[in-house]
Amino acid sequence: MSIATASPPHTTGISSLHTDILETHVLTRLDGQTLASASCASATIHSMSERNHRLWSDVCHSTWPSTSGELVAGIISTFSEDYSNGPREFFSQSFPLPSPDPTTSTAIPSSSSSMESPPSRLISAVDVYYRNELIFTKTEETETVSGWFQCSPFRIDLLDPKDIIPTQIPHPDEEHTCSHLIDDMTLSWILIDPISKRAINLSSHKPVSVQRHWLSGEVQVRFASILPGGNHKHASEATAFVQCGIVVNCGGSEGGEMQVRELSMEVEDMDGKHLNGRDSLVILERTMKGVASDATPATAIDPPVSKSLYISS
Repeated sequence: MSIATASPPHTTGISSLHTDILETHVLTRLDGQTLASASCASATIHSMSERNHRLWSDVCHSTWPSTSGELVAGIISTFSEDYSNGPREFFSQSFPLPSPDPTTSTAIPSSSSSMESPPSRLISAVDVYYRNELIFTKTEETETVSGWFQCSPFRIDLLDPKDIIPTQIPHPDEEHTCSHLIDDMTLSWILIDPISKRAINLSSHKPVSVQRHWLSGEVQVRFASILPGGNHKHASEATAFVQCGIVVNCGGSEGGEMQVRELSMEVEDMDGKHLNGRDSLVILERTMKGVASDATPATAIDPPVSKSLYISS
C-alpha cells in the first residue's frame, strides 16, 4: 500500500520577476522610505538599487524638488567616493530628523577653533507643500567666513522684503480656521555642507505651532528641530540644547488667498537667546557629522514626526 505525500506548494519570490519589470515598473514607483525598506528585505532589490544610479537621484528630486537644480544635483553626486551612490547617501542623511539625544552625537569639542575645516559656504534646499502640492521651492547659498556672519545672529532669509509668493491657500478669517495648516502644510529645509559632503534636514516636517495675529491677520507658521548644544559636561540647562526655528509668515491677498512673505531660519538656545554664526556653525557641523556617521543608505528610515503642536491667535 503506497502512501501519497503532499508536495509543498510552489512559491516564487521577487527575484523570479524579470529585472526589466522590477526596474521599470516596480522600483520607479516607490518613494524613498519604501525603497530603503525594500532594499533591506530583498537582496535582489538592494543590488538593483545600487546598480541603478538614476533611481535614487529621481527619488531625491521627487521628494525635494529643490535638489534638481544644477548646483545641488552636482554636489549630491559627490556624496560618495565613486560618484555613483551620492543620491542614496544624501537621502539617508536628509530624510530623518536629527536626534536631540547628546549621547548619539559624535563627540566634537564645542570650541569653534577645534573645527578641522569649517565650510566657507552652506547651501539650503527648501521645499514647502500644502496638501501635497508644491507651493514654494528654492536653494540659497550662504557664505560663512565673513566677520559679519561669524559675529551676527545666525539667520538665513530665503525671501527679500519685497518678495511675495502667491498661493491658493485660503487665508484664515478666525482662529479655529488655522488648524488645517497643522495637518496640511509640510516643509523641508535641508542644510548642505558641500565641502565635507554632509547634509541635515532641520525641519520638523509639520508645523509645531500656528499663530494668527489678532489685528493684522498675519499667520505665522513655525517649524523646528532640537539639536545638542555645546559641551554638555559644562553646559547650562539653556545651552545644552538649541533650537533651529523656521518661520513662514503669510499675509492675505485681495482675493482672499495667503501670500508667503517671509521664510527664515534662526538658531537659539532654550532661553530664546539667538546664537551667532560662529557658534551656530559649530553646532550644525557637529550634528551633520553625527547624522552622516549614523546614516545607513539601505536601511528602513522612520518618517519625520513633529514633536509638539499648538495653535494660538
